[in-house]
Order: sequence, then structure tokens, then C-alpha cells
Amino acid sequence: MTMTNLCKTRQIVSVYHGERTSDGAGVKLIRLIGTSAQPPLDPFLMLDFFGSDRPGDYIGGFPDHPHRGFETVTYMLAGKMRHADNHGHSGVIEAGGVQWMKAARGLIHSETPEQESGLLSGFQLWINLPAAEKMSAPAYQEFDASRIPLERREGARVKIIAGTSGGGAAGPVRAPHVDAVYYDIELASGGVFSEALPEEHVAYFVVYEGEATAPSPNGSQPIQALSLVALGPGAAVELKAGAKGARALLLAAKPLHEPVAWSGPFVMNTRQELVQAYEDYRQGRF
Repeated sequence: MTMTNLCKTRQIVSVYHGERTSDGAGVKLIRLIGTSAQPPLDPFLMLDFFGSDRPGDYIGGFPDHPHRGFETVTYMLAGKMRHADNHGHSGVIEAGGVQWMKAARGLIHSETPEQESGLLSGFQLWINLPAAEKMSAPAYQEFDASRIPLERREGARVKIIAGTSGGGAAGPVRAPHVDAVYYDIELASGGVFSEALPEEHVAYFVVYEGEATAPSPNGSQPIQALSLVALGPGAAVELKAGAKGARALLLAAKPLHEPVAWSGPFVMNTRQELVQAYEDYRQGRF
């Protein structure tokens, strides 16, 4: 698809550069969704970027911690991360690979860097689950880089992690509850990415390398890395790379339109369900 009708192409609503923070055992990261400046946008709850070649920034990892009521999506750009949970599931997410974990009714897991030096970088996204799925069984979808389709377009290479592209490439991850779209886009100098999206979806670009522009109410707005770009309503999205090219994620999904009761590692629909989650965790029911 090309940009033929500006009124149908989503325009920039806001650009946010994130909040520096730390989590786990002192892992330094930039939170792009889930701050007071950029609160959750249904169904996306939180988005963190971690990236450093200094072991002290990441070596502590994320020791055992619980989750209930949502999905975590870990996408590695560089390095390796080991995952293990209290149900006996374990594995290593390597560069270019993705783990889509459905915590659902609850599990306790750890995420530990599988390296003592070198660059470790990637994203973790939290996606809410509908009420009907919050107490279902935990499940995993895990794919290494070789299993993720790479679609080559003029001036662009697009990894289709979730969703089906306009060219017909289907990502290996299935996320039917919110009809999720998750692409990793690499643009050459001046390259343009454009794609149709369902109009009911919310959508973000996350420009994480280089610089780019996207349509805005005042024309074309420049975007620097690292930036979260919230997009308004429309039927398509478009991103154009600057002179040095760009890399970006496209994240889109259908809102759930359900109440959210969120406390720490638990995301439910009511306060009573949160109280029950803490009690179940204390009683060893995860």
C-alpha cells in the first residue's frame, strides 16, 4: 500500500522518549509505555527497552517473580536471555527470537542473561488478557529468528512476528484475543514502510535506531531514536527513514474495552480479583 489518502493514514498523536528506570535486580531500562507521562493504552500495558554492553547494567537479571492476568512478549535484538518457571518450563531466547508468554492464572518465573559480557538488548511488552482468559492455563509461544518470516520490500525488510502482512506473510505467533500485530522494520536510507491496519486497532511505532518521519497534522514530523510514536485513527500507517536509515517496531492490537485492576505483577478486572491473586500467591497456588 502507498500513501494515497492522508485522511486514511494514521497521523502522529504524540512522541514519547521514555523514562529511565530499573527493574528486577537492578536491570537498567527505558520504559516507553506504563509511566505517568505515557500511561497504558488498551490492551498494551507496558513496554520496556533494555540495551547495554556494560554487564553491570543487566547482569542481575530478573529473579523469581509472579505474574497473573496478562501476556509478556520478550523480543531479543542482541544477546541471550534464559527463562525458567515453577511449572518446569525453561529455555533461552536468542538474538532475533521471541517468547510470547501467557501468564494467565499464574506462574512464577525468572529471566537471567545468558552471558557475562557483550551487548544485551531487546524489548518486553505486556499485553492484557480478556476476563475470559485471565484464569486459563499458562502457555508459551517461542520462536527463534529462523522461524520468523522476513518480507523484503523496496527499501525495507520486515520481520513478521505476529499478524499477517499486506504481502501475505504470517507471523508464527497467534494472539487472537487482541488480534496483535508485531513487526520489526528495517528501512534503508529514504525507505518507506506502509501497511494497512484494521481501523479498530490502536497502533504505535517504536523507532529504536536511526531517524524517520511519519505523517502528522502539520505535515511530516521527524522522529529520533529511541521514541514511542502513538498513532491516531485511520486505515493505514506509514514511516519513512531518514538519510541513515531506521529500525522500528510496529505494534497494533484491538482494545479489550474491559475494566483494569492492576497492582504490581497482577492485572485483573476488579480489586477483589487482585486481593485473590495476592492470596493465591502467598498460599503457593501459582
